[in-house]
Amino acid sequence: MFTLISLPYALDALQPIVSAQTLSFHYGKHLQAYVDNLNKLIAGTEFENMPLEEIVCKSSGAIFNNAGQMLNHNLYFTQFSPVSANNHAPQGVLLDAIVRDFGSLDNFKTEFEQKGTTLFGSGWVWLSVDKEGKLVITQESNAQNPVTKGLRPLLTMDVWEHAYYLDYQNRRAAHLQALWDIINWEEIERRYVA
Repeated sequence: MFTLISLPYALDALQPIVSAQTLSFHYGKHLQAYVDNLNKLIAGTEFENMPLEEIVCKSSGAIFNNAGQMLNHNLYFTQFSPVSANNHAPQGVLLDAIVRDFGSLDNFKTEFEQKGTTLFGSGWVWLSVDKEGKLVITQESNAQNPVTKGLRPLLTMDVWEHAYYLDYQNRRAAHLQALWDIINWEEIERRYVA
């Protein structure tokens, strides 16, 4: 059975970018519900002992929706660190790949934010790496995850309204711009070189 991931920071550690109230609801209520629902749905099925990514790739319907949202949120919440940390700019091989595939870090951020603000409805914007090592940005609706397309997800921004509405109301673009200040690029590079 799956359990709620532990956050690598306190509930108030991402303020003012993400408030403790938003994190409490988003992590403590939304993600917990996906974990609980998935455990109920897979009990006694072929999915019961599968790893989460495999469930996402092989399931459909309610099982896929809950597994996808659990995987998405696990990657999302573990990619942040407090504003005071010194790891909020990519370096090394990851920065080299970003410059290679997008021209510059600024170009990458602009394209990523544009994909996040133009995604209609609910979903996610992702930075992933393909089998050849090229970085790609994708928009994924609802519970979709790039693993279903053979990509390895590295970084994501949640554009479901529950991720930002308490703090930013309808200002999705402002939320996306602010999130760069809490991205833990050491974690994103770890995912890239893994």
